[in-house]
Amino acid sequence: MRKPGPRLVAATGLALLGAAGWELQRRSDLRAVDADPAWQELSRPIAGRSRAVRSRDGTRLHVEVFGDDTAPPLVLVHGWTFAIAAWHYQIRDLSSRFRVIAYDQRGHGRSAVPEDAAAYTEQALAADLDAVLDACLRPDERFVIAGHSMGGMTIVAWAAAQPDRAQHVAAAALVNTGMHDMVSQLLVLGPSAGARAHHLLVAPLQRAGARLPARLTPLSYRAVRRVVASPSASPGRVAFLHQLIVECPAPVRSGFGQLLAGLDLSQAVRHLNAPTLVIAGELDRLLPPWHSEQLAANLPNLVELAVLDGVGHVAPIEAEQAVSDRLAALAATTLAAPAGRSVAVAYPGSVAPLMGGEQAFLH
Repeated sequence: MRKPGPRLVAATGLALLGAAGWELQRRSDLRAVDADPAWQELSRPIAGRSRAVRSRDGTRLHVEVFGDDTAPPLVLVHGWTFAIAAWHYQIRDLSSRFRVIAYDQRGHGRSAVPEDAAAYTEQALAADLDAVLDACLRPDERFVIAGHSMGGMTIVAWAAAQPDRAQHVAAAALVNTGMHDMVSQLLVLGPSAGARAHHLLVAPLQRAGARLPARLTPLSYRAVRRVVASPSASPGRVAFLHQLIVECPAPVRSGFGQLLAGLDLSQAVRHLNAPTLVIAGELDRLLPPWHSEQLAANLPNLVELAVLDGVGHVAPIEAEQAVSDRLAALAATTLAAPAGRSVAVAYPGSVAPLMGGEQAFLH
C-alpha cells in the first residue's frame, strides 16, 4: 500500500488544526452568549393574550396583546425574517402603560406560511395589518403604530391603501426602514463596494430559498453581526438575531426578499399624515441613514429624525431604551391630545430630540 505523500499529510494536518480551531471558536462564542445578560433577558418569554386573525386572502395571522385591555393602544409591526419577539424590550417596557398589540407578519413566527408565491406583496402586508387592526381595535379608536424595517414599509403601504382609516393613527414611528432603492444603498460589503457589487453578491443571497442551518457557528455568528448588528452589539443580542433569522422559513425569506429588492413606496409616504417619528441606526448596513433622511424630507408631518450613534439595523434590540422612551413619549402625548391638535412631545432628558436640539412639535 502506497504511503501518503508529505503534501497530503501536511494538508490533512492543517485541516485537522482548522477544524479544532473552528470548534474552539464556536465554544468560545457560545460561552460569551451564555454569559450575556441580554441573552438571558431576550430568551425569557413575555406572556400575552393570543388570538388568530384571518387576512383578506385567508392567511392566518398570530396576534399577541399585552397589557390592560382598557389602556390606549400601541401597535407594533416587525421586520423581514423576524417575529413578535423582535419587540421584546418594547413589550416589556411599555405594556404597563399601553395595550400593546403585536403580530407575526405572514409566514413569520407563528403565522401561517402562504402557499402561493404571489402572496408576498405590499398589498398583502397592508391587508394583513388592516385585518389585525379590525380585529383588535374598537371602531374609530385612535392608536399609535410603530414598524421596524419591513414593518415600516407595511405601515406606509397600509396608509396608502386605507387613507380613511389612516386618519385614526394618532402617531407613527418608522424604525430602521426605507421605501425604495433597497439594493443600491446596501452597505453590507462596505461603502466603497459600489451598487454593482452589492447587486451581484448580496441580492442573490436576499433571494435564496435554501434553508439556513440553525446551529450557531463562528461564520454565521459573524455574518449576522456584519449584516444586521453593529460591531459593538453584545454576543447575546447577536445570537438572538441569528435565532430569529434562521427560524424564518426559506420560502418566506425568499418571497419577501424578492419583494424588497424592487419595492418602491416613495409616493405612498405622503399618505401617512399622522405625526411621525423616524429612527435610524448610524451603522445600519441594510437600510442606512440615507433612507431615513429621505423619509424625513418627504413625510407630511415629521416629529423627529433620530440617528442613534453606534447602532445597527435593529435599534429595538440594540438601543432598546432609546426606542422605548421615544415610543412612550410619542404615544403618551399624541393619544392624550384631541385629534388634529398641535402638541409638544415631552421627551425624557436622556433622549432629547436630535433635530438641531429643538423641542419636537406635532402638528
